[in-house]
Amino acid sequence: MATVIRLTRMGRKKRPFYRIVVTDSRKRRDGGWIESIGYYNPLTEPEVIKFDEERLNYWLGVGAKMSDRVKKITGK
Repeated sequence: MATVIRLTRMGRKKRPFYRIVVTDSRKRRDGGWIESIGYYNPLTEPEVIKFDEERLNYWLGVGAKMSDRVKKITGK
């Protein structure tokens, strides 16, 4: 199974809030996920980014790929 670490959209219309999740790469953006490892809120000042670095490193260690946006957000 090819796993990927990416954002899934939450929140209401025009008020996005994102979770950083580990999912199967073949699933849709908001489809089911394996594990939620953090969140990102772009609407607050300053932007709130919180994630479990230990779990992120674990998933990277077992072969998960990060999306471009998650790489930019986490600084990895």
